[in-house]
Amino acid sequence: MTTALITGATAGIGAAFARRLASDGHALVLVARQSPRLDETARRLREEFGVDVEALPADLAGEEGIAAVEARLADREAPVDLLVNNAGFGQRGGFLKVPVEDELAMLRVHVEAVLRLTSAAAVSMRERGRGGIVNVASVAAFFARGTYGASKAWVVSFSRGVAQDLAGSGVRITAVCPGFTRTEFHERAGMDVSGVGRPLWLSAQEVVDTALRDVARGRVVSIPGWQYRTLVGLGRLTPSRLAERISSRSGRKYRD
Repeated sequence: MTTALITGATAGIGAAFARRLASDGHALVLVARQSPRLDETARRLREEFGVDVEALPADLAGEEGIAAVEARLADREAPVDLLVNNAGFGQRGGFLKVPVEDELAMLRVHVEAVLRLTSAAAVSMRERGRGGIVNVASVAAFFARGTYGASKAWVVSFSRGVAQDLAGSGVRITAVCPGFTRTEFHERAGMDVSGVGRPLWLSAQEVVDTALRDVARGRVVSIPGWQYRTLVGLGRLTPSRLAERISSRSGRKYRD
């Protein structure tokens, strides 16, 4: 039985990854901050799908949490075959309206944790000659979205670079770039997305199905949804200054 480790596994896209992979017969290591919710999620998946599920509480905004997951990925006695770096969050407010310490916490989760966990997983995967790493970025990586978009652009660029460095090793790297997805993400960030049209919304299951299909195909960048593939393509043809102005004004508002 192969094992998948998923960060941010109790809600949204992470939870959808967990259900899909459990239904496919993978053992799971679920990583999240909230122990009661994490334990309950693990219990439900064990009972429903009959797979081994390990709960690993860890806050990836702190050194202790990142180190705990690194250690689990480095365990040669219980190897991880698929790593899903999904943990992440948005901020309530634009730049200079968000405390610098909150911006730094975002960078630690979106950048430092992704780098360190990818490294920990890739070492043992390369030794075995097989494995996969999914780094959940965002379609915001291709547009101007403050610190959030910048951090996700780093995830895409990082994944592309690692994929080149590990070519031929048997280890596959895919950066997944979803657009608006129906999860708790926007509510937690205090974002009012009532103005986002229905055609722009994706389901978490759609994101996961596209991501895993693209991993199997060896694609390094996966953009779920024809509408977002179209938007990214158009964005590349739009003058950068105009695209940045449109992007910064659309898609998100913040509740008082």
